[in-house]
Amino acid sequence: MKFKDKLQEHNLNIERDKVRILQVNIGKKCNQACHHCHVEAGPKRPENMTRETVDRLLELLEKAPDTEIVDITGGAPELNPNFRYFVTEIRKMGKDVIDRCNLTVLFEKGQEDTPEFLAEQGVEIVASLPCYSSDNVDAQRGRGVFGKSIRALNMLNDLGYGKNNKSLRLNLVYNPVGEHLPPDQNKLEAEYKIRLKEDLDIDFNNLYTITNMPIKRYLHMLERDGKLDAYMSLLIDNFNVSAAHNVMCTEIVSIGWDGQIYDCDFNQMLEIPIDWQERSIWDIDSLEDLRGGIAFGKHCYGCTAGAGSSCGGVTT
Repeated sequence: MKFKDKLQEHNLNIERDKVRILQVNIGKKCNQACHHCHVEAGPKRPENMTRETVDRLLELLEKAPDTEIVDITGGAPELNPNFRYFVTEIRKMGKDVIDRCNLTVLFEKGQEDTPEFLAEQGVEIVASLPCYSSDNVDAQRGRGVFGKSIRALNMLNDLGYGKNNKSLRLNLVYNPVGEHLPPDQNKLEAEYKIRLKEDLDIDFNNLYTITNMPIKRYLHMLERDGKLDAYMSLLIDNFNVSAAHNVMCTEIVSIGWDGQIYDCDFNQMLEIPIDWQERSIWDIDSLEDLRGGIAFGKHCYGCTAGAGSSCGGVTT
């Protein structure tokens, strides 16, 4: 069943109101190439947001009092040469900034003082750590990634991240390793906190559980292993009306590295334009212009299965 038909079956009319969160994919270059990555990011990807595009976004943000948060993602966003300029100018406006950090990027050449920069700017960090054991993390993200991630978390803790400092929030992200839905977020968070503290002396604020979306690199893996139909059935069979009411696209828009506008990060990777209409940040006068309809597809079942899934974890 098409996702739009499923919404109609439950008399759900989902539209975007205010753009509270602006999510910006600042580039697809990354120092990692994770198996589950829906962006298909990697070291050889050349796409990077230009200064001109960054400045246009800053113009729009200046006129957007309802947009409280700028969520910067990639790739590894820190590798874009305009990253620090973008963050600094957003913070001058008094808006909150989230950095979707893969942790290992902090050990790349030229990133030696990035943790201090993030702390000085009061940037919230959302970091992927799909398990608290090295075997599972390295299997999903590459050999040696777990060890580097732990060292990075120790560095961030030393700066005050994940501690009692409310301005330095450190949140972790869990993605399932297999073809199943994430476990209960609260229970898993409690388990993470015990294991990471007792075994590695690491503190963090919250754990977000996010369903793997059947698109791009993860889709290719499902197709290769002959598991796509089973995974899609899992998502569809676990459709949750409450989760559908709270999908993230009702308060977020996603901007591509080239300034194109999308309803969400997943639609961006599938090149499905906002409400099925090609628009860029140079085609609008205000983020207020982006209220209204949303382009849905079959992959949207990933956001409404079980307890729901969004960039901030569960939605129910």
